[in-house]
Amino acid sequence: MSRKQTPLRPYFEKMPDIGKEISEGEAKHLQENVNQVREQEEIIEKENLRVKNAGIPAEKVHKRGGMTIYDRLEYLVDEGTWSPLHTLYNPTDNEEGCTGVVNGIGKIEGKWAVIIGFDNKVMAGAWIAGQSENILMVTDMAKRLNIPLVWLTNCSGVKLMEQETVYAGRRSSGAPFFRHADLNHLGVPILNAIYGTNPAGGGYQGISPTILLAHEGANIAVGGAGIVGGMNPKGYVDEDAAKALIEATKGFTGKAPGRVQTHFDKTAYFREVHETEQGVLDGIKDYMRMMPAYDPAMFRVAEPAAPRMSPDELNMFLPVNQKRIYDSIQILARLTDNSEFMEYRPDYGREVFTGIAKVDGFPVAFIGNQQGIFPDYPEYAKGGYPAVGGKHYREGLIKQGEFVTLCGRDNLPIIWLQDTTGIDVGDLSEEAELLALGQSLVYSIEQTELSMMCIVLRKGSAAAHYIMCGPQANNNNAFTIGTPLTEIYVMHGETAAAASYARRLVKEDAAGNDLGPVTDKMNQMIEDYRDKSRPAYCAKSGFVDEIVFLPKLRQYIQAFTGANYQNPKSITPVHQMLLPRIIKG
Repeated sequence: MSRKQTPLRPYFEKMPDIGKEISEGEAKHLQENVNQVREQEEIIEKENLRVKNAGIPAEKVHKRGGMTIYDRLEYLVDEGTWSPLHTLYNPTDNEEGCTGVVNGIGKIEGKWAVIIGFDNKVMAGAWIAGQSENILMVTDMAKRLNIPLVWLTNCSGVKLMEQETVYAGRRSSGAPFFRHADLNHLGVPILNAIYGTNPAGGGYQGISPTILLAHEGANIAVGGAGIVGGMNPKGYVDEDAAKALIEATKGFTGKAPGRVQTHFDKTAYFREVHETEQGVLDGIKDYMRMMPAYDPAMFRVAEPAAPRMSPDELNMFLPVNQKRIYDSIQILARLTDNSEFMEYRPDYGREVFTGIAKVDGFPVAFIGNQQGIFPDYPEYAKGGYPAVGGKHYREGLIKQGEFVTLCGRDNLPIIWLQDTTGIDVGDLSEEAELLALGQSLVYSIEQTELSMMCIVLRKGSAAAHYIMCGPQANNNNAFTIGTPLTEIYVMHGETAAAASYARRLVKEDAAGNDLGPVTDKMNQMIEDYRDKSRPAYCAKSGFVDEIVFLPKLRQYIQAFTGANYQNPKSITPVHQMLLPRIIKG
């Protein structure tokens, strides 16, 4: 009789329990926080709906017999696995109110993929401002996670009246074509479902993926028929040229170049052509079944399990009031399998927690900020001041650097739970080498080549936002999630106002002048900082990749984890891991 077991069972089968059940009385006491979180959720819901309704009404597309990008995603993606990203991203605040592409991560036929499609309701999927950066972030994610990139292409080319916002430059709309070549070179497959007319840049968008599947009405070409018909050797338009263009347009009976008759029957670029839009998506599903993927049993260390503590309770435990402290482990307990966590060096660097948990049975590393007051710490302060949760001190920076390095050795993907106000400042902290230790943590991250996910629970501030694998860690950070409580700024608005105007106040006071004009400017700066650090603004500007409601955080963690273990580029055999043994001692 054969016997089987999960690897390193004594370490992973049952890890230490964390968190505690919430009593009925506590739940009632915390209901006010739930109500305040709901107010912020409603703001985000309204913004998300605005983006989804951008462009022409969905009914108009349906009347034409077509599907919107959202219809296509609903048909294509396995139920319950879609985790959208960059919904509110619109860094140039363009008139369309979005970047014209919809993207995220989800499963297709049981396998994770990064999925992106042009919103065919918005200028027929034209290149518009901010779109190229959005696409680059998505292609980077497929590269880091080493999973397929699936395109739903319906691209009418450049928004010609604003070509300067999309065409030229190092990170322009042409950059994705080079990134597609990069992904192909690295063995990351790109599947493309092609719809509609895709001229010029849309043609390159159509041809640059690995596998091309088309709807029978689709076409891709270097230039569209309208472009050819509009060429004018004069270099300007006078009345004669205008009349000639009118007549040419009236008499134009040509068909769009690059049709199915060309690219299926003759060039054989299109692998498949389908009569229906759903048929193209069925073809994508067929190819997704061919994609490389390990059976999850290869890497699981335990059977998947839901948290013992409900993720819905996160709205109670994360205070809306940014000055209120909370138990970070209570947050973690509502994110991990069976609410278990194996902590690394709990008594060292008390301002941060580090350790291993399980997500869907896979081993995953977590790093996060502890909250509260830590008396008699840091040691280098010699009692001069206590440590404050959310800040980083010498021991905490060393611990994080050590832990990240060990995760790199053991190939453990890392999830950062960030709620930080910065790194300790002053002469004592400089003598304690915090400047160098912060950069050492950045170096440790870069050395690992691991894929990481960052969640900014509330605050991301100062250099601490960088060192805890914020989006700036762009060789490692797959994506960054914000919450309805997220604020991101270089420093708090009041601190920034004081830093900017303190000397001016001294000067005006010494001169006996009215301080009102200066304090007015300070208050305006504080208000400006507040407006430009709110969750929706963070998402619009790209500070985070998506605002996710707290009970949905685990869904994104599951997507990140599953994608990491689907087809990893590097493997550490579980029974050869050092980190769990170091934790046990």
